[in-house]
Amino acid sequence: MLSALRHAAQRRNFSSRSTVQGFNEAVGNTPLMYLKSLSEKTGAKIFGKAEFQNPGGSVKDRAALGLVRDAEGRGLITPGGTIVEGTAGNTGIGLAHVCRALGYKCVIYMPDTQSQEKIDLLRMLGADVHPVPAVAFENPKNYNHQARDFASSIDNALWTNQFDNTANAQAHYVSTGPEIWEQTQGRVDGFVCATGTGGTLAGAGKYLKEKSAGRTQIWLADPPGSVLTSYVTSGGKLVERSGSSITEGIGQGRITDNLATFVNELSGAFTVPDSKSIAMLYELLDSEGLYLGASSALNVVAAVELAQRLGPGSSVVTVLCDGAYRYQSRLFSKKWLTSKGLEDAIPPHLKKYTVLD
Repeated sequence: MLSALRHAAQRRNFSSRSTVQGFNEAVGNTPLMYLKSLSEKTGAKIFGKAEFQNPGGSVKDRAALGLVRDAEGRGLITPGGTIVEGTAGNTGIGLAHVCRALGYKCVIYMPDTQSQEKIDLLRMLGADVHPVPAVAFENPKNYNHQARDFASSIDNALWTNQFDNTANAQAHYVSTGPEIWEQTQGRVDGFVCATGTGGTLAGAGKYLKEKSAGRTQIWLADPPGSVLTSYVTSGGKLVERSGSSITEGIGQGRITDNLATFVNELSGAFTVPDSKSIAMLYELLDSEGLYLGASSALNVVAAVELAQRLGPGSSVVTVLCDGAYRYQSRLFSKKWLTSKGLEDAIPPHLKKYTVLD
């Protein structure tokens, strides 16, 4: 058993004698997981980048660390200062970890629609959390604007501005993209994921497209209520945002500065209904043993669709953003699923996992 574990560690480029310097150096170098059951169904090779294995539990650890390190390098924050962000949760959690590791105070503004698990965790990590009403970006009371205004009101404070600070996308360009390229040995036909800030899709997508000389297709997957699919498929026309989704932290009503660095290079986009995301969430738990959040499940639905578009033998990569632990009181609650009209989206043989009333 021990030799098998060592072999697995070696395949992930880890050594039992290697160490990293705390939280920050542990960010990145996540495994690329082959999703066997879905690959066999499609005749393609479908992979999920296991970002839930980052030390803070999500893909947003990369952006959080990148934003702070960039600010330090430019002299925008000095020791003992305050990091402020508006976030749906995971970037805030990543920032709270980074702030603890580097000695900064952390203040988070977030929509009050987010899961209680996220709010509780942020507070446990020492962040000063301000849940505020969820209003459109155009509204001055939007959580991003409140974060910006608070940071400007105190000394030695940084609003990391995750949506429009392109250090976010750069963090993925120098880490996530190269890791995927190396892990697939350059054999990646398609990369697809949802986007909130646009950092992961733009950064990793740009690297993969450049490295493959344009061969790798980069697609955007959207939840309901987002305007990004229509923007891409219409050739750049923004429509008014309508509708909503159960997913947290993804979807947009505008083109962020991070997404703008790559949006015109996208190969395409499509929308994934919540019903398909929920069904996939339960299927991944049952067939792959993966306990993932709804945005991760949406990404896998999109990867399957892209694999079907590209055909048998293709290789497609997506992002497994985070685990279900931060959403379990909703995603595995019969009452909550019924309130969203999603209980019937779960295949009958998988309803055994809805263990919460």
